Amino acid sequence: MQSKGLPTNPWYPLSISAVDFFVSFSISEPIALKNTSIFLIIFLLVTGCELSSSLDDENVVAGVNLTEVFAEPTDGEIQAVLGEWASRLAAATNVSVVKTEAISLNGKAATVRIVSHDVGGVTHYGAVVSADNLSPGSTPVLVYSHGGDSGVSVDNEFLLLTSLFADISDRFVYVIPSFRDETLDFQGIEWQSDGPASPWDWDVDDALSLIEVAKEVEPGADGERIAVLGFSRGAGVGMLMSARDARIDGVLDFFGPTDFFGPFVQDVTVEILEGNPRILPGLDFLSEEFVLPYRDGLISLERIRGELVRRSAVIFADRIARLQIHHGLEDSVVPVSQAERMIVAMQQAGRVSPSFDSFLYEGGEHNPFTLEGSFPRAKQFLLEFESGR
Repeated sequence: MQSKGLPTNPWYPLSISAVDFFVSFSISEPIALKNTSIFLIIFLLVTGCELSSSLDDENVVAGVNLTEVFAEPTDGEIQAVLGEWASRLAAATNVSVVKTEAISLNGKAATVRIVSHDVGGVTHYGAVVSADNLSPGSTPVLVYSHGGDSGVSVDNEFLLLTSLFADISDRFVYVIPSFRDETLDFQGIEWQSDGPASPWDWDVDDALSLIEVAKEVEPGADGERIAVLGFSRGAGVGMLMSARDARIDGVLDFFGPTDFFGPFVQDVTVEILEGNPRILPGLDFLSEEFVLPYRDGLISLERIRGELVRRSAVIFADRIARLQIHHGLEDSVVPVSQAERMIVAMQQAGRVSPSFDSFLYEGGEHNPFTLEGSFPRAKQFLLEFESGR
């Protein structure tokens, strides 16, 4: 196997201007790790980034027993989440196209459709972008799963991103979800998806249901060939989409969170309990909905642990389709330990290239432009996905 990323950063939360998009380059070399099982085990032992919880027995902060909260998930807890996921149909109802606009993709005529639909009791907005005159069922679907928690811009973010893959940009039907309680922006108009917010959990339902909408409004979409390109929060969503839906054929993960039981989330939880939380997308939600209510006795241990399980793609590594990871060693937003934990889990699941590849970048930050060579690798991934290889 070949093992082949802050608020001022234009990729945090991936809502950027045209000028910002083409700056912040730095030169870094990817670390190509081949046959790394032994290396990673030694590395993780040395750095303390082991797969099991690193907390000592009875570690209590502000009255919260963190040892109990972050103990290794049981099979019963995992099966409970799988059962609950199976009960969610992610069906889209009341579908409506609220705006249609002609654009160009790689010099070819294309159309942006802003759509609304209902899913899981809320009204959700997203975009479907495709070249014109596609043959029925001919074109694979690529979901763009955005980072941060400030919504997504179709023209100032997504369409700029496609310019990096200009020569193949017309080969996909693009699905661009906002997530619930966020905005979708196109040509200066904003559409607000209903809440409440549910980072990394109901985000998945929003994206999966939008795929169904895309198949309805764009007959050229091939609903059996689906991949996800995700950044940060959105990459975590992409991995969870694949864990939940076998139709997801591949996931491109740029510095996404993978494990809510590991040292990173443990440290963040301690900071919340000590009244000094860091600024991270989704952190306010986790703090207000789970950590502080659990501290105050308002929710159960079973509830908070279930919420951690359903956000931890690493637990479901064996259910994730083809995966390519890109992560910087100097990422101060989502630490590289999150990628390392998924690397180990995928290796333990017996996954090798081309089913699984990971690239860690010396000097790389929470910004894909600091991950030198990541875009050509991602392009090759998309070409192989398109061709079915």
